[in-house]
Amino acid sequence: MKKVILGLSALCMVAFTSCKEDAASKIKSENIAVAAERDANAGDFPVISFDKTEHDFGTIENGTPVETTFKYTNTGNSMLVVSNIKSTCGCTVPSNWTKEVAPGETGEFAVKFNGKGNGNKVSKSVTMTTNTEKGKEIVKISAFVEKDPNAPEKAAVKQTAQPAVNPLATPAAAPRKSSTQPGHEGHNHD
Repeated sequence: MKKVILGLSALCMVAFTSCKEDAASKIKSENIAVAAERDANAGDFPVISFDKTEHDFGTIENGTPVETTFKYTNTGNSMLVVSNIKSTCGCTVPSNWTKEVAPGETGEFAVKFNGKGNGNKVSKSVTMTTNTEKGKEIVKISAFVEKDPNAPEKAAVKQTAQPAVNPLATPAAAPRKSSTQPGHEGHNHD
C-alpha cells in the first residue's frame, strides 16, 4: 500500500512540475511591460477639484424649479471616470454629467431642484460615484422655500377648560349592563 501511495505522489509531482514549465513558456514579454506600467500607475488616482461644493439658491417660491451647474476639473494624472450621480430625494435631480475627464480637462453636471416647503430652509446632498481615491464626492444645494400662500391653514387647537378633578373622590358608579341573550345570562359587560 505504501508503494502505491509513493507512486501516486511521484506522478503528481511530475505532472505539477511540467505544468509550471509549460505556463512559464507561454508568458509574452510585451504583457510583462504592460503589467509593470499598470502596477506603477496603480496608486495614481485622478483628483477632482470643484468650482464650488455648495450652492445656495437663496429664497425661492414654493414649487418653483431652479437649476445650477457644478463644474469639476481633473487635476490628477489619470483619467477621471464619473460612473453615477444621485441625490438624497426626488426633488433634486442631477443630469447631463461628463462621464470621462482627461487630466487637466473640465466636466460638469446640472442639478434641478423643485423646492417645496413650509417657510423653511432645505438642504440636499448630491453624491458622485468616481474612480478617485475616496470613490465618492459630495456637493450640496440649499434654499429657503417660501410658504405656499394657497396652502390651507392648520386649525388652531382650542383648549377648553376641564373641570377640576379631586383625586381622592370615588367615581360615581355607572349602571351595570348585563346580557339578555340566551347563554349569556349573568355576564356583565362593562
